[in-house]
This record gives sequence, structure tokens and C-alpha cells, in this order.
Amino acid sequence: MLLVLLGGARDPILIPEISQHEIQVQQGFTGTDLLLFGAILTPEGTRAAQAYDIVVVLQGPARSIVLREKQKVAGVWINADSSEFRSAPAFFAVASSRAIKDIVDDRTAAIYELGLPWLQLSPIGAIDPKQQARFSAGLVDLMRRQELYQQDEGAVTVSGGVLYQARIALPSSVSTGTYTAETFAISRGKVVAAASTTVAVRKLGFERFVADQAQRNGLWYGITAVLLSVFMGWMAGRLFALV
Repeated sequence: MLLVLLGGARDPILIPEISQHEIQVQQGFTGTDLLLFGAILTPEGTRAAQAYDIVVVLQGPARSIVLREKQKVAGVWINADSSEFRSAPAFFAVASSRAIKDIVDDRTAAIYELGLPWLQLSPIGAIDPKQQARFSAGLVDLMRRQELYQQDEGAVTVSGGVLYQARIALPSSVSTGTYTAETFAISRGKVVAAASTTVAVRKLGFERFVADQAQRNGLWYGITAVLLSVFMGWMAGRLFALV
């Protein structure tokens, strides 16, 4: 667990925790809820004298993504323009005690990526700013419909000015890897304290074996998949022929 103090000695300390530090993805995995919670204390370990807004950001491993736009030509949908993003997170969720626009200004939100409008997607190559914005918005919308990008304002509850908690749902399609949960305490539009912790999402059993083979032996994995599909098709044909 990493603790970071920002500002002077009177700034609060965040002590974050998470309900699961490891999520095991097995056959039949339907997703899970993560509970992110913790305490807001003074450097002396006592209750903070003032109330703070809390924003929690859960971010999955970054990966490159190619987004293609489809256009209908002569009644047929074909690939048209495309854009590649160097480091888009596989999962991104923000939970806050209030609406982000009521907590910080756009500049601060962009620095700390406190919401989907301020997510830094890092497109590759020269691209027209309007086209870049269109593709970025398209990627966010696509990931949001898959529940891989989320923003839930008001989802963080703070009890007694000390204890905070928020629930973030991980869908069944969540990617494996190390996820970082960052918590920010904000006062008068400024981030005055931050802390982070991590959670690992791992595949187990047959799912892990398949994933490992796909990464380590891509050629043989592809050949095996094709042969298995042909065999299953042949078996289905034989069964129907006997009926």
C-alpha cells in the first residue's frame, strides 16, 4: 500500500483498503463487486476537522487499441477511417462523493483523470483534432456500453467525516492484470491527499491454460482451434445423420 501526502503537515492522510486483493476468473465467472473503503485522518491519527470530497479511480492495465469506423456503402457496411490508441486502459471506473464538476475544475480533473471526459487515451500519429475527439468519444462510448468504462457520481459515501466507501462492478469480460485503485481527498477544488492500492485479476484452471497457450504458442493454438472446430462440425454432422 502506498501513501502519498500532498501539501503541508495539516493535510489529511488517506488509509485505503479494498475488499479483494485478488480476483480469480474461472469457468462460470459472472463478474464481481469490489468494495473500496478507508479512512480520512489527520497526521496525528485523529478525526479530520473538516469534510472532504472523495474520488476513487479504479484503472486496469493499459493496452493499445485500434478503433475502426464503419460506413455503409451501396448497402454494405465496410471499414472506413481508423485510429490507434497507444495506452487505453482495459478498465476505467470513477466513483465520487458528488458530481465531479462540483468538486474540481476541468484542469484539475484532467491532471488526475477524474472522470471519463478527462481520460487520456494517447492516440498514435498525427490526426485532426476534431477527428481525434470523435474517435476518443467513440471508444469511451463503446467501452461504456460493455461496462468496462464507468462513472458513478455520488457513489462514494463518507460516514462521520472519517470512513468512506464505494462499490465498483467488474463485468465478466474484465481483462486480467494488475489494477490500481487511487483515492483522492479534495478540499476547495484542490487535491490535498492521495493514496493507492492494487488488485490482481487472474485466470485459473482451464481458462488460464487456454490464455497461456494463446500467448506463448499462438501458431499452434490457432491450428488446434481450427482442427477442433472442424472435428466438432464433423461430429455434429454425423450425429444429425444418425437421427
